[in-house]
Amino acid sequence: MEENIAPELSPFSSKATKTIAIVDDEPDIVELVSIHLKKSGYKTAEFESGEGFFKFIKSNKVDLVILDLMLPDSDGFEICKFLKNENDYSNIPVIMLTARGDETEKILGLEIGADDYVTKPFSPRELVARVKAILRRNDKKTPEIHKIFIGDSLEIDLNKYEVKIEGQKIELTSSEYKILNLLSNKKGWVYSREQILDYLGVSDKGVLDRTVDVHIKNLREKLGQYGLFIKNIRGVGYKLEES
Repeated sequence: MEENIAPELSPFSSKATKTIAIVDDEPDIVELVSIHLKKSGYKTAEFESGEGFFKFIKSNKVDLVILDLMLPDSDGFEICKFLKNENDYSNIPVIMLTARGDETEKILGLEIGADDYVTKPFSPRELVARVKAILRRNDKKTPEIHKIFIGDSLEIDLNKYEVKIEGQKIELTSSEYKILNLLSNKKGWVYSREQILDYLGVSDKGVLDRTVDVHIKNLREKLGQYGLFIKNIRGVGYKLEES
């Protein structure tokens, strides 16, 4: 089974730059939109086909999609419908960007879940303004997570930096807590040893394998039966999975 590999973007900050996916088969349009989004502080992921986009979102977080309707291998309406019907992707806002400005198609796009519909030719500045407005609105709808629960009785309190099992506090080192927090935030995602060290702020990659493996060993021991949820993916890294 294909593993979800954690993206290269370091997860050290909870307020990492948002990533906007641009899916359009016109390179000039992709470049224009990307330039304006980057000027506004966003990261971009650029695709000229649906296939490349789908491969990317399997293992990378996307905060908003700007989607053309006419792609060489896919129909934009179908891509939007797929995203909105999948639990993993249904909260990702979609802006349809297309030369097809017929009112019926606009209505169809909005009815299947698109958050906005922009017709070509368009103003890049206005498009960026719409991206900002949708992301602000989406952030307000997303409740802030203060606790993470694993299994029946393992609790991570993100405000107090505490870990409890059946109500009893477990004493973890700072590095052990950070690793558990990292793995539990994206359950099932595989993080390489190098990514874990980057998250811990360790710069000496010469101790790469040994450092991470020792932290994981100690963490597993302190978590008892819950330590079994931390799994080693041979040749790749570690993940946390409730199974």
